[in-house]
Amino acid sequence: MTSPFQFKHYQPRPLEIIDTTLREGSQTSLLHDHYKYFFTQSDKMEIARALIVYGVKFIELFAPIVSPREREDFAAIKAVRDELIMQKGYTFLLAHVRCHPDDVESAVEAGADGLNFYVRLSETARYSHGKDIETVVKQARSLIEDVRKNQPKLILRFSGEDAFRTPEDDLFRVYDQIAPYVDRFGTPDTVGIATPNSVIRRLELLRQRYPTVQFEGHFHDDRGFSLINALEAVKGGMTYINTTLLGVGDRSGITSLTALLFNLYIDKFYDHLEGYNLRGSYPINVMFASKLKKLVPSKEPVSLTNRTHTAGVHQRALLNNVATYEAFPLDQFGVSESEMLLGPLSGWNMVYYFLKEIKYYNLDEATAREIANIFKDRLYTVPAGTSPTEVLVDIAENEFGLTRIAVPEQFKDKVFQHMTEASVTDHLNQESGEGNPEAHRQGAVSLKQ
Repeated sequence: MTSPFQFKHYQPRPLEIIDTTLREGSQTSLLHDHYKYFFTQSDKMEIARALIVYGVKFIELFAPIVSPREREDFAAIKAVRDELIMQKGYTFLLAHVRCHPDDVESAVEAGADGLNFYVRLSETARYSHGKDIETVVKQARSLIEDVRKNQPKLILRFSGEDAFRTPEDDLFRVYDQIAPYVDRFGTPDTVGIATPNSVIRRLELLRQRYPTVQFEGHFHDDRGFSLINALEAVKGGMTYINTTLLGVGDRSGITSLTALLFNLYIDKFYDHLEGYNLRGSYPINVMFASKLKKLVPSKEPVSLTNRTHTAGVHQRALLNNVATYEAFPLDQFGVSESEMLLGPLSGWNMVYYFLKEIKYYNLDEATAREIANIFKDRLYTVPAGTSPTEVLVDIAENEFGLTRIAVPEQFKDKVFQHMTEASVTDHLNQESGEGNPEAHRQGAVSLKQ
């Protein structure tokens, strides 16, 4: 049974994320790195809840026909969605289906709000099913026309898989026949060959040819273009964009949810951010990274790594003015600290700051310079896995005889140091309710913003 809530009563925002972490993201090879292979039902429920709280209104899932486990997971995710309707409003669950009646039946029975139809359309992709364009058109149109007639409340999207390797004439031959029956056309860059210019051109042609149909972008990152292609599509008027958390997916993945919104914010497309909980960006990234048993990747803009500094000259400047080497308002996206790493590149200023302001040792600048010289040399010879902070403290206490000064309790939380997993978790629980494996680095000093 489909939901009584109808899509026709929903007013789309300027940008609607169709997050496919639970479909496309499940194909990431990163799961295999730790012998996990799949997201558990508990994982999926937590991810779905986080996406809904974040403000995502469209979540794409596998068709229930994929396996009995996927059927059960679909029901569990739907239950999470239903629990949050009163608090967060309605979220549409979309099933990714082949143009096959069995896929459609399984999704309708599961209570999907929409069907994301796809068919392999490029000449290369058609080798997998061996059908010519005419056969594809006939079968797809017959099925989708029947679904539109018998399930008028369903959201229907149709995508020609590998659209950017499909000649426009072939794409139009299929889309022309399907246009009367669907709400959206997908434009999937399935193998990541699209460029910003080709995205702009293709979108202009589609909008001219199908003025009453919305368009949905799905951009893979094989060339490293998924983010910029998505940005160009949004700026060109595309309302629906597929994303995943951290941009994970098949091969190199697709567009990152938080990276897209972060860049739209930087480019002042504020109306496209309506309804999204931007301050929850970093916590949701940390939560998802923990599912993969990884840190938030350094290439993800919304990460603590994007506020982490190692070079001594940078650290010195940051102690005076954080904006010196941090140009963007990451605090708006939940990254509320800057992290400086103690190491062989650290300058005496950082050593002085760490020992005096964080560890509360009584020392002067001259002593800090001496300690820094010994510390930097020694780090090249200590065993792998040795904590730089332990080395520095050992030098300060055992070679220079430094003692700590008493600091009133009310001042101790102004700056804190991430030293243990427990301290990291305690802090993030206070800040956002999430654990933070990314902050657990040896010799890391974090400055609150």
